[in-house]
Amino acid sequence: MFQTFDTDTDPSVGASRVAALRAWMAKSELDAFLVPRADEHQGEYVAPGSERLKWLTGFSGSAGVALVMADRAVIFVDGRYTLQVRQQTDPNVFTVASLIDTPPPAWIRENLEGKLRIGFDPWLHTIGDVKALSEAAEKTGATLVPVARNPIDALWEDRPPSPLGRVEIHPIQFAGELAKSRLHRLAEVVARDGATHAVLTDPSSIAWAFNIRGSDVPHTPLALGFAVLGADGHHLLFMDKRKLPIEPEAYLTQLCDLRAPSELEREIVRLAKEGARVSLDPVLAADRLRTLVVANGGTVVEAADPARLPRATKNEAEIAGSRAAHRRDGAAIARFLCWLDRTDPATLDEISTVTKLEECRRLAGESTQMPLRDISFSTISGAGPNGAVIHYRVSTATNRRLARGELYLVDSGAQYQDGTTDITRTVPIGTPTDEMRERFTLVLKGMIGISMLRFPPGTRGMDIDAFARVALWKAGCDFAHGTGHGVGSYLSVHEGPQRIAKTGAQKLLPGMMLSNEPGYYKEGAYGIRIENLILVTPAEQTAGGDIAMHAFETLTLAPIDRRLIRPELMLKDELDWLNAYHARVLAEIGPMVDGETLGWLEAATAPIG
Repeated sequence: MFQTFDTDTDPSVGASRVAALRAWMAKSELDAFLVPRADEHQGEYVAPGSERLKWLTGFSGSAGVALVMADRAVIFVDGRYTLQVRQQTDPNVFTVASLIDTPPPAWIRENLEGKLRIGFDPWLHTIGDVKALSEAAEKTGATLVPVARNPIDALWEDRPPSPLGRVEIHPIQFAGELAKSRLHRLAEVVARDGATHAVLTDPSSIAWAFNIRGSDVPHTPLALGFAVLGADGHHLLFMDKRKLPIEPEAYLTQLCDLRAPSELEREIVRLAKEGARVSLDPVLAADRLRTLVVANGGTVVEAADPARLPRATKNEAEIAGSRAAHRRDGAAIARFLCWLDRTDPATLDEISTVTKLEECRRLAGESTQMPLRDISFSTISGAGPNGAVIHYRVSTATNRRLARGELYLVDSGAQYQDGTTDITRTVPIGTPTDEMRERFTLVLKGMIGISMLRFPPGTRGMDIDAFARVALWKAGCDFAHGTGHGVGSYLSVHEGPQRIAKTGAQKLLPGMMLSNEPGYYKEGAYGIRIENLILVTPAEQTAGGDIAMHAFETLTLAPIDRRLIRPELMLKDELDWLNAYHARVLAEIGPMVDGETLGWLEAATAPIG
């Protein structure tokens, strides 16, 4: 199993560990200290030894920040984690605040005053983060103080060591472009940005640029490290050689000079002293890199990670791989849903369903000679009220049986060498209530609304987010997360900069892959989410139209539960889309399954209306 079900959080740890941090703060003459979820690479998914926020608080979510002061402690999370954070942290220790409405800079402005010293680890906060925090602190009379060593690392006695997952070469048939070509293109971008060098801090960008994959991060094929790209074509890769078998090491030495990660700071100092103009992405790069450049006479060029947009706009090989991965995954999902439908729910629980789903994916991979490499994140398997916890993780302590009259939400994904998948389906266990069917249909209308969109070049994710919410808004409902995130090509299931959300400022470009996942969550009762992955297609002229329009191609292929749909609430074009989608699912997945599953699939994709 790729997923474990151990109880990995304990709210009771907060009191003693916060007390230990406060003792360190007192010795260091600090009035407050910031503990983010991020690691040195600002990744959403981090290695076990970088789970500092979890160690301190018990909170295991993928986004959050704690601010610890002498007399109080605040933990900031977004709408995905409002329920989870209250379950995983001690309310006597931590006050919960909104990472969106009152992020740390805003909270500091509103709640602190006086000449306070606020400590932070400059490796764990981006240039943009530190700028916003510094401005907020100055307005209150406070000072932001970088620390030389993170106190959590000193206090965490059994902290896991740095990972040493093996690096492999990503084959050209899946990458679609040689690393030499990619690096040449990136060097040109560095020069156009007016820089002599660019530091890549995002392991996804490094993986894409050098056509490598790794296993340092759970469920995401990344090799942790840094790279310095030269506009002159001379590149450095800072990565522990213990990760590199003979063939990958020989391959990489043809593309760059290999250095130990411990040499990065020394190299940045050397370049700065030689007058280098160093490109750093203010959204991704640690503030420590900025200070090293500035303190040693170099010039910081604030520019986007040069690999970010090329990585996000998939080439034909990556798109073809994703289509194949989704057909394979669709067959696995069909077998799973058929099994779920035919099994007595009294014999099932959240863990047994996760186990079965992974088994279905393994079999699908074996049958197509494309083995399942990993799941793309810990499967969200939420029965009844657990489905309302947006990023719920089942454990032996929380495991719940499936029960008739409830909904079951399963959000899962797979890592195949040719593509990354992510899909959510909500199914009724027994007979659903009228309210469940109404809410499900409203969510479905939002998902279809995004799927059917045509939009002009220049459209951003924030411009279309409302299309997923209109039906819910009309009913006085909403969901507290973005509609969609970017997805990588056998990389991270959460990839920027593209997203469909109120904060999605990136223009949607051809080749970008995103999720489309509106939802509805009734605390203490049930959760609903329907998720497909979609691909931005090139802009095309519409008959009789004036402007070429982009559209979305749906990649995910799996039935949407007809038992939860109220057709009378849907428009004709919405029903037409759904019936056409189901016909496509049957046509593409049907030949990959047989027997009982095929019969089930035919019934599950039958036309409505």
